[in-house]
Amino acid sequence: MALVPYNDTLMPGLSKLHQSSAEFILANHKIRLNQNWNQLGVAAVVWDAAVVLCMFLEMGTIDLKGKNAIELGAGTGLVGIVAALLGAKVTITDRKPALEFLSANVQENIPASQQHAVQVSELTWGESLDLYPSGGYELILGADIVYLEETFPALLQTLEHLSSENTVVLLSCRIRYERDERFLMDLRRRFSVREVHYDSEKDIHIYRAMKNKSKPEL
Repeated sequence: MALVPYNDTLMPGLSKLHQSSAEFILANHKIRLNQNWNQLGVAAVVWDAAVVLCMFLEMGTIDLKGKNAIELGAGTGLVGIVAALLGAKVTITDRKPALEFLSANVQENIPASQQHAVQVSELTWGESLDLYPSGGYELILGADIVYLEETFPALLQTLEHLSSENTVVLLSCRIRYERDERFLMDLRRRFSVREVHYDSEKDIHIYRAMKNKSKPEL
């Protein structure tokens, strides 16, 4: 995956991505996540969209207790970890190169009494979806996963496969480019989508999507 180099003096806010760890107080727990930009790039650092989504989950708008949830493109695992700490049964997924790193963060931050409710699993969007139950999740979570246009068709395919008409999808993202708007347009063709939260300080939107109901056959 290509990364765009930057100059710390021009973009000082990004220097935190090179720190070896990040700490948060979320879901009444102190969470410490390892980061590894040099080895894994964007998959191994905490982005604002993840933090904003976690804070939204903390608000309690959605009851997570006992909910069967899955996180896509989990990276450091922050969102899935917080969902689990709030009571959900979570499958936390990413591509194979990130799994060892992701598993270590999950292991370190989920109490032993809750480890049974969390599973780390490989999922490349659009591939081997038969390994995951069709429509088998009540909640799908994604933070800053809308950014590479070439992945959009596979992401939409994956969301469709994992969703039933009762599944709630929460996508947290910064709308950077026209292609991001086009993704939302494509999503709206298959899902009912509305914005449920906006963090103006971090310029992060959270969208809630639910699969369009099938029209009954005549």
